[in-house]
Amino acid sequence: MKPASLGDLPPDEFRSDGHRLVDWLAEYLQWSLENPVLSKVKPGAIRSALPADAPEEAEPFERILDDFERVLVPGLTQWNHPGYFAYFPCGFSMPGALADFLSTAVSQQAMLWRTSPAATELEEVALSWLRRALCLPEVFEGVIYDTASTAVLHALATARHALAPEVRTSGLTGRGRAAFRVYCSEHAHSSVDKAVIVLGLGHENLRRIPADAEFRMRADLLAAAVADDRRAGRLPLAVVATVGTTSVASVDPVPAVADVCARERLWLHVDAAYAGTAAILPEFRAAIDGMDRADSFVVNPHKWMFTPFDLSAFYCRRMDLLRAAFALTPEYLKTSETSDVRNLMDTGFQLGRRFRALKLWIVMRSFGLEGIRARLREHVRLARLFASWVDADAGFERIAPVSFGVVCFRAVPRDVPEGAPLNSYNERLLQALNDTGDVFLSHTSLGGRYVIRLAVGNIRTTETEVRRAWDQLNVLSRSI
Repeated sequence: MKPASLGDLPPDEFRSDGHRLVDWLAEYLQWSLENPVLSKVKPGAIRSALPADAPEEAEPFERILDDFERVLVPGLTQWNHPGYFAYFPCGFSMPGALADFLSTAVSQQAMLWRTSPAATELEEVALSWLRRALCLPEVFEGVIYDTASTAVLHALATARHALAPEVRTSGLTGRGRAAFRVYCSEHAHSSVDKAVIVLGLGHENLRRIPADAEFRMRADLLAAAVADDRRAGRLPLAVVATVGTTSVASVDPVPAVADVCARERLWLHVDAAYAGTAAILPEFRAAIDGMDRADSFVVNPHKWMFTPFDLSAFYCRRMDLLRAAFALTPEYLKTSETSDVRNLMDTGFQLGRRFRALKLWIVMRSFGLEGIRARLREHVRLARLFASWVDADAGFERIAPVSFGVVCFRAVPRDVPEGAPLNSYNERLLQALNDTGDVFLSHTSLGGRYVIRLAVGNIRTTETEVRRAWDQLNVLSRSI
């Protein structure tokens, strides 16, 4: 690779290398099925296989791609493998991959409408499509962030601005001693913890509310906690309810939580990052009951809507308030169109904005809503099928209701006592299962019990992979 000038690669080289890359990826998606889902490299192996310094001379793309395959591919966790059942699914799809390539190639920076009218206005259109597919009201204006963690941070910052706008100028120290309080379920995502830390609210001011037998936040205990804090002179600020908790995909009782928030004048943010997508299915629309009463909510198409990471759809009832909390326009970013357009830089602390909307737009067009619904229904069917096998086997126990594509279970051999021995047994069982390389499952802890999680959501997963996971569990449970 020796460019004839100090410019970029010549178009003919780009075309040749691009064809080579697409061919490699198409083949990789086939032979990657033969690779272990969970990488088997040792810590430091990849780092030691690469030069300590960058090359002085240009290298051909073919050699770079060869090194990628030789050194880096063995260290890839195969998130788009059909046997990937850990955590939550990735949003891989081939149309999405092409969209990501296109987005990178056109290199849009959508901080201002002027710097990319296409990216700015397509984001509005694509998010409107998604909101309408969820049958949620037009009052919610949307913006795309990278993750739901960023979304909850912005939601709580907006809630703080609504209650104490002076914090923007004088900071928390200028407010006096009363502490803001934030509430969420004991099963809410750790991003809520990090948000209160980053915003300076103090980790001790996050109150995690106990859940009921189905792992849903108890609205009566939430109301009691708010009342207790008011009596103590603290300032209840916001509640984060979850639709699809990380451990068990449980759904908080959003209507009852919304009643508490309305009565107490608290900001309600609904984290529907994982399960919100399910509401595209009419039979699952009840999962988001009450979300129309929220002040803000988030849905992640990069989890269960076949859109490559990262794309988190955040919606806010009071986007004017969010802009008031974050908007700041230095002279060099002022434009003549300011009164006629919306600038994405005003909707958060990040100035630069990638052309993420292109991925969502292309995926929704490539599959259509009916195509997306069909794939979601199949994932739900597969999860319920796996759960039926668990329920029918005396050597296993399901720990939580089957929610969407997630099944929580454990092995319960007759000769292994409850408590630490049984937890250790299931930990070893999961390790042995993942060591096969055929599948990858993760775990959680519920009521002191070590619980194995199977999350179905990969677009390439079929009944074959689900059956393989179950068969291997049975074989391994007898051998441990």
